[in-house]
Amino acid sequence: MPARPEVAGFYDKRTGSIQYVVADPEAGQCAIVDPVLDFDEKSGWTATANADAILAFVADKGYAVEWILDTHPHADHFSAADYLKRKTGAPTATGEKVTEVQKLWKGFYNWPDFPADGSQWDRLFADGDSFAIGGIPARVMFSPGHTLSSVTFVIGDAAFVHDTLFMPDSGTARADFPGGSARALWASIQAILALPDETRLFTGHDYQPEGRAPLWESTVAEQKARNTHMARYRTEAEFVAAREARDRTLPMPRLILHALQVNIDGGRLPKPEDNGRRYLKIPLDLLEGAPWDE
Repeated sequence: MPARPEVAGFYDKRTGSIQYVVADPEAGQCAIVDPVLDFDEKSGWTATANADAILAFVADKGYAVEWILDTHPHADHFSAADYLKRKTGAPTATGEKVTEVQKLWKGFYNWPDFPADGSQWDRLFADGDSFAIGGIPARVMFSPGHTLSSVTFVIGDAAFVHDTLFMPDSGTARADFPGGSARALWASIQAILALPDETRLFTGHDYQPEGRAPLWESTVAEQKARNTHMARYRTEAEFVAAREARDRTLPMPRLILHALQVNIDGGRLPKPEDNGRRYLKIPLDLLEGAPWDE
């Protein structure tokens, strides 16, 4: 039987994101997965409330942070990876295909000098790479579809599936961002559902359908039996048609243009200009065709 790490989820109501601390309590070591740096687009203000809550939890447990992990460059929140590295000294990591996302968005932001080589992270994981949290073995599954670079971290009996599968009543993630692919998403989900039935799956978002309380943990068996998309669309063709039709109705995330310029840089905010202030760059008329919010 695989080792069973301790997993604590931290829900961010503003973005519907779940951040995780996954730990080997016996070894006193942990990793932080997909941390959120707070940002209010109305005022332009940043804060570290989410990340500081995680740090307080880790300190209370007496854990040493061994890794800071991002499953992909997020489109709906800023990553707190850089902030947490500065606070803990722990190395940062993501999937090696992040360089493909960097090359794409480097062009969108017109940043000819941006280093699209993944050097913003301490390690870039390839498909099948292994590492450990304390004494608990971990491995990396390349899981594209939602983005070009998405990975799943399988740590003991727990898999952190980011934006592939949501909770069973919410289905699957969208695949219409630049570089996304519903066909690739189908293949990634099939690989995740091929894990042992008892594998615990931890999703990256929950939008509380019908107002229920936020949830983020399921199992492979539960997803196969009850996922509203995977239980209904049994073939790749059916899934791709349904996913693409659904995606055409979805407005873009409200922070996508804000967040990608931070997240392709490993969670670093733009450098201050000569007046000491930082500025985001928002390309106009880039993501055409998406419906607007009412």
